[in-house]
Amino acid sequence: MRSFFLVLLQFCWITVHAQSIEWKPTKIVLGNFEMMVPDESGNVCALTKDGQLKKYAPSMDSMGVFNDIRRYGKLYSISADNPLRALLFFRDFKTILVLDRFLQVVNRIDVRKAGIFQAKAVGQSYDNKIWIFDEQASKLKKIDNEGKVAMETADLRLALNETIVPTVLFDLGGLVYVYDPEKGLFSFDYYGALNKRVAFLGWESVYPLGKNIIGYSHGKWTIYRPGTIETQEIAVPSGWTDFKQIRLMLGYGCALNADGLIKFDWKY
Repeated sequence: MRSFFLVLLQFCWITVHAQSIEWKPTKIVLGNFEMMVPDESGNVCALTKDGQLKKYAPSMDSMGVFNDIRRYGKLYSISADNPLRALLFFRDFKTILVLDRFLQVVNRIDVRKAGIFQAKAVGQSYDNKIWIFDEQASKLKKIDNEGKVAMETADLRLALNETIVPTVLFDLGGLVYVYDPEKGLFSFDYYGALNKRVAFLGWESVYPLGKNIIGYSHGKWTIYRPGTIETQEIAVPSGWTDFKQIRLMLGYGCALNADGLIKFDWKY
């Protein structure tokens, strides 16, 4: 009975306020892109169909190109929360590449050195190390630039009384957030103690936005302020259904469609 009430306390039920968005395209880069990740400084990393990673400045002028994507297999995710470096995670090869702000390779990390053989969620830590969720051990681990474990939690199955399989991980406001589309959004302190669990399910993408967290699913964004019980819900404008990817950032947004990479201003 005690564990049942603890679970109830960990869930946060949300009050939603719907809003609409006004937007104006400002820049377009023509090309065939598969994936893009903007950062809060206005830079954008984008992966082309032929395997080039390109970085664009806020003006959308080129800052750098990384051509060796295919050497490491299929790129699973890009973490660009820190505008001074990017993490490229090659899940099949158990490899993380650390790139500088101009997409030059700083380090190559084999996560098997940390005893990690199955993972989807990788993110940057506040102290320039790397968070990764070890699915087999059900542990949140922090690794250094040599791939050695700097910190790891206890088995989180014991704390949660269930197994989670996060697809997204990021460090925000002194907490580590992991997202499992089937279980929700979890926040932990830096020692692995559960802070909160929020029942956001089925989000297709999740990322930090200033002090907020934004999730996208089924034609709408949900903006959540940690520590509160309210969200803002923003509907995708008509005509955006054919976009491959859309991200709202602070003061601007980015989208991918069949023509290329579009940068836009937005407000609501």
